[in-house]
Amino acid sequence: MGSKIIQDEIVEPVIGNFVKSLRDLGYTFEVAVADILDNCIAAESNDIKILCLPEPSPIFGILDDGFGMTEKELVEAMRLAASDPDLVRGPNELGKFGLGLKTASFSQCKKLTVLSKKNNEHSIKQWDLEYISKKNKWLLRTINCESCEHFPLYQNFRMQEHGTLVIWENIDSFNSDDIPSKLSELRSHLSLVFHNFLEGKVSGRKKINVAVNQVDLEPFNPFNPNNKATQEFQIEKIFHDGSEIIVQPYILPHHSKMSPEEFDLYATEDGYTKSQGFYLYREHRLLIHGTWWGLHKINDAHRLVRIKVDISNSQDSDWGIDIKKSTARPTRAIRNDLQRIIQQVTVKGSRPFSGRGRKLSTTNTTNIWDCIVKENNIRFVINQQHPLLIQLNNQLDDEQRFNLEIYLASLESYLPIETIVAQLQTNPHKVNQEFQISDEHLSMMIKQWKDNGISEEFIKSLLETEVFKTKGEILFDENQ
Repeated sequence: MGSKIIQDEIVEPVIGNFVKSLRDLGYTFEVAVADILDNCIAAESNDIKILCLPEPSPIFGILDDGFGMTEKELVEAMRLAASDPDLVRGPNELGKFGLGLKTASFSQCKKLTVLSKKNNEHSIKQWDLEYISKKNKWLLRTINCESCEHFPLYQNFRMQEHGTLVIWENIDSFNSDDIPSKLSELRSHLSLVFHNFLEGKVSGRKKINVAVNQVDLEPFNPFNPNNKATQEFQIEKIFHDGSEIIVQPYILPHHSKMSPEEFDLYATEDGYTKSQGFYLYREHRLLIHGTWWGLHKINDAHRLVRIKVDISNSQDSDWGIDIKKSTARPTRAIRNDLQRIIQQVTVKGSRPFSGRGRKLSTTNTTNIWDCIVKENNIRFVINQQHPLLIQLNNQLDDEQRFNLEIYLASLESYLPIETIVAQLQTNPHKVNQEFQISDEHLSMMIKQWKDNGISEEFIKSLLETEVFKTKGEILFDENQ
């Protein structure tokens, strides 16, 4: 039998303590601003201005030209948990819990003011956390226009027919000296997260423009689709519980197909290795990137593989989308399909990385190095059949030949593979292993060989080596 209830008793939370907990949800500045930008996009804004000023203390504003809100609508927007997360949302709606505006703002500041204009009427509402804590009540304040004169972008707001201006005051997540670095991080984050909107690739809506401190954002598409060397695979549609998941793998170009500037750009600040994996989009907005969700280990050979996943806002429960829209984890059924796609693309994804450069074994070139695979062991060794090495051995006595053998064995054993791999990952355009002996020096050496009776057979064998394959005119120079 269940417990018999004697009476109900209202126990109000201590608002001051609750507010502190509400502020500590782990938002970074750029993630918090992205949450506000979601609301701007949902309001069908085309032009969004962001301004962060340092004096006398940091103050932040974001203004959109969306359809705005009436006073009643604004009060609802300011209400915590205003939306039922289980409600079916329309296409392109980026919100979920009805918390984003408030929790994102509270994570950065103690005073949130929202001004909105619709139908030639404007409304102003404010949450002041210090005032709320003092009164121990959720008291939403209404302030007058004169109190807003110092707000960034306020004059722009007044000139618009409709739109919304969000203001953060009493910011305590950073100080004025941090603003330049914060804005730099913000530009990078928004350019990536909203690149589909900035590119105008979202069906049914115009391209949006976002300016951060009067600098227009340029979209950053992490798949580098404009490079002809990018491998763009066929789209696959996965159907799960009546919803459609669109998956498209990409393999980014090898560094030899890009300029150093382009290579560094698409490496991102995390680098290629940490940027591999899935990129999850919800209603065309990037949520999470650079993760395998535990389905695959990070692998340097797959560092160029990026897989785009598009879902609708009706699939949040299947993906475990959190309040900040910064974490997700697909259900087991979805993971099985993703695992299959990983296996298909990673086989191809390792080729541009591991298959580039000079091949260690070819049918028409005599290489300096050989790659030996034996009993699951891989070893790089000097090619003992190289004609120059054979010629050198023939000119040495037994003791000299033994010394050379020891030296070459040492060279093989202490080949700095880890350092080579690290440099190729971080500074591929700076690695220069070009042949350092000049053609003039080669000509002198070949003349000496000919004076010593070099054979035609030896010359033919040299023409098949890596060094001399393009040096035929030097080997057959009649003046030597």
